[in-house]
Amino acid sequence: MPAFVGSALAPLIGVLGDTGRRRLVMVAGGAAFAVSVALTSAAAGLWMLIAALVLGNPASGAFVSLSQATLMDLAPAHRERNMARWTLVGSFGYVGGPLLLAAALWLGAGWRAALAVLAVAVALAAVASGCRLPASPSATDMSRAWHHTFAVLRRREVLRWLALLEAADLLLDIFHGYLALYFVDVANTNAGVAALAVAVWTGAGLIGDWALLWLLRRVSGRRYLRASAVAALAAYPAFLLVPGYVGKLALAALLGLLNSGWYAIPKAGLYESLPGRSGAAVAVGGVAGFVGAAVPLALGIAAGAFGLAPTMWALLLAPVVLLVLVPRR
Repeated sequence: MPAFVGSALAPLIGVLGDTGRRRLVMVAGGAAFAVSVALTSAAAGLWMLIAALVLGNPASGAFVSLSQATLMDLAPAHRERNMARWTLVGSFGYVGGPLLLAAALWLGAGWRAALAVLAVAVALAAVASGCRLPASPSATDMSRAWHHTFAVLRRREVLRWLALLEAADLLLDIFHGYLALYFVDVANTNAGVAALAVAVWTGAGLIGDWALLWLLRRVSGRRYLRASAVAALAAYPAFLLVPGYVGKLALAALLGLLNSGWYAIPKAGLYESLPGRSGAAVAVGGVAGFVGAAVPLALGIAAGAFGLAPTMWALLLAPVVLLVLVPRR
């Protein structure tokens, strides 16, 4: 539900981002995101939690996605490296979030206190963004911005990068979401080993995102994408087929290294295909997000019908699509 609501509102957020209202939308999104985190911390039941997440998904789109778009506007010639830096910061969040939660539990404060602290941090960031954001790069009126957004959905290059982003996500967020369940239900390990698998994968991803900054000084991002996709075509089936959890942990670490850049480089390509219209990139990303939001549901239905082990093979589509669609120039 949160993903579908966020995707439905993303076109409006992106269009507003290409008008003179970007700063206002970002500050309002940051404030709403802080409220969402605070409500999550105070959630007393399922529906209050869902309401908080439904508010938070589009709010993070307004705050975070438009922040990313602004970063892409600041240095158009360095989009790939700046997106790699952006992803590296996100990897620190992937690793640091569980550590923050563990610290809160160790101190006896609980997960609600950890989220309350984060709500305050988001609120401070929203206030700071209103003071430090540059002016909107364009002042397009709403009608022209809407027309341009829907027009770019007919462009082949835009559709290519959107397809790459959604395909790559199979071995990014979707793989992350099923990893612990796979180790418990298919590899027949306990919850501790499953948690270790997630930690190994996210830790390797952090190292890979750091190494990507070094690699992009020496090879083009698109060449790296093709090479890493070839390696993943061998590593992912090996991960599924190798017996024992030790081999699977090692291959999970390798996959965490190989998929570094699978979000940053295609996303930089999407912004590059829409010069001067970074808000439109956010908008069309939301349209594609409807497909992305349906994929975990479809995989869950398939796993319920056929089992998780055969369903995990569907994620092999990620490197296949990268090899087919990544442009050579």
